[in-house]
Amino acid sequence: MAEGFVEFEFDLPSALLKSLVDKFAEMDSASLTHEHTMQVPDEQGVYQLLVGGQVVYVGKTDADSGLRGRLSKHAWTIQHRQNLKPEDVQFKCARVFVFTAMDLEKLLIRHYAQTADVWWNFSGFGSNDPGRNRDTTELKAAGFDAQYPIDLDHPVDIKTDGGVPAARVLDALRAELPYTLRAEGEPGKVRKPHPDLVNSIVPPFAVKPATTREVILAVLSVLPAGWQSTALPGRIILYRENRTYTAGTIIGRS
Repeated sequence: MAEGFVEFEFDLPSALLKSLVDKFAEMDSASLTHEHTMQVPDEQGVYQLLVGGQVVYVGKTDADSGLRGRLSKHAWTIQHRQNLKPEDVQFKCARVFVFTAMDLEKLLIRHYAQTADVWWNFSGFGSNDPGRNRDTTELKAAGFDAQYPIDLDHPVDIKTDGGVPAARVLDALRAELPYTLRAEGEPGKVRKPHPDLVNSIVPPFAVKPATTREVILAVLSVLPAGWQSTALPGRIILYRENRTYTAGTIIGRS
């Protein structure tokens, strides 16, 4: 080796991982609520979700959503679920300036998996609607939706007093739900409401329906015969059908 020369290799990923783990360990967590997440800067970084003080999920930001955006979305996702109290979910997050050079999320998951069960990372938590073709798919018993099914009897405050098409009532309900409500669309134009939903008028409410179940039943009561609404563990569907889903519960039929 030449005089006055040395080769030096610095293990940046390992050093950054250790620093982050130590920082997370020493910092306090905050409740995963809208009030707290809105105080977080919408910058790039990594975060963890905890239930009962145990890390259950590790995530990172991307080009479309910073820390505030990601945490706010998660805070909404955990609402209206059975077996899960939103106040029991906490978060810790850190802005990371040296971020694009490595996949910190994978490093953190691998680290916490050694001592904790970060099962939300592999449970389908936060997934988008899988679509009609997946409605009959069997759920994994350990999945997020299977462990925390949607709560049909959670209070809602829809922004309509009735006297409008069923499609409008469904739109008002969607605005209140942190999960998917999918209804059959117009043939050949699935993004448009089915004519039955447009032409069927939900009369003015004598008493406004106060839960998700009550709103769905109010819509079914005015639809032509043949419609069925089913609660799957992570979403509600409304189609012209008469069938049983292994993982679903029939809310009602018209």
